[in-house]
Amino acid sequence: MNIALAAGMALLGGVLAEGLLLFFLLKMLLDAGAVRRNYLGNDIPVSAGLSFPLAMMLVLLCYALLGCYQDSYHLFILGLIAISFLGFIDDMLGQRDTLGFKGHFGALFRGRLTTGGLKAVGGGIIALFLAVFIAGEWWDIILNTFILALFTNMMNLLDLRPGRAVKGFLIFVVTIMLIAVGKMDYLLLAPLLGAVLCYFPQDLQARAMMGDAGSNVLGLSLGYLVVTSLSLNARLGFLVFLLAIHIYTEKYSLTKTIENNVLLRKIDQLGRSKANG
Repeated sequence: MNIALAAGMALLGGVLAEGLLLFFLLKMLLDAGAVRRNYLGNDIPVSAGLSFPLAMMLVLLCYALLGCYQDSYHLFILGLIAISFLGFIDDMLGQRDTLGFKGHFGALFRGRLTTGGLKAVGGGIIALFLAVFIAGEWWDIILNTFILALFTNMMNLLDLRPGRAVKGFLIFVVTIMLIAVGKMDYLLLAPLLGAVLCYFPQDLQARAMMGDAGSNVLGLSLGYLVVTSLSLNARLGFLVFLLAIHIYTEKYSLTKTIENNVLLRKIDQLGRSKANG
């Protein structure tokens, strides 16, 4: 089958799977009291991003039935499920009294494990696990581990306003695709992309939050695409970018930076209603 047609069908499968899951999941989260007050003071369902790995699994199941499933997909879906679970713990139990790498690791060195610290340490372990099985020389493993871990956290940093994390995800996906010039596994990306696009209106109109359960998945996915599709030089470039962003956000507010830049502010507000900022 033509790869473009197959990827298109996989993307549609992701849309349909996500739509079905959200129909039940959002009501379940409300009924269970899994809500969080957003920046406008409204209580909305949180951890809706739990649906992303599940939608992926439904489409990958179809791959298996059609005979186009690859064993390497095991690693990807395992990583998504694990990182989403860590995000869900932080969404449900996190107190938000400790923020940033300094805060979480400072608490850890004092003998106190925060949910954010668990997410950071656990995310690092997951990143290392994936990097080892993706294989390569020892420097590849180190480089890939940092890229996977930092991309995961970066999407957490973006997920502070409606639609922002999804927009960031889409921009990075396009960027990686352009750099990869056809070397990407589009059948792996397509179902997740479909799921994210289906979920996007819910997030953009502040009807739900993906939470860390979702932003972790988006970040790890971007990191996975980078480490499995790009050259050494391109990966080094992404690592420098990610390190710079994390150093910057330890001192300055990313939200204020976006609001003070005309272009970034327009992109950030694109598609939001006036009621949602």
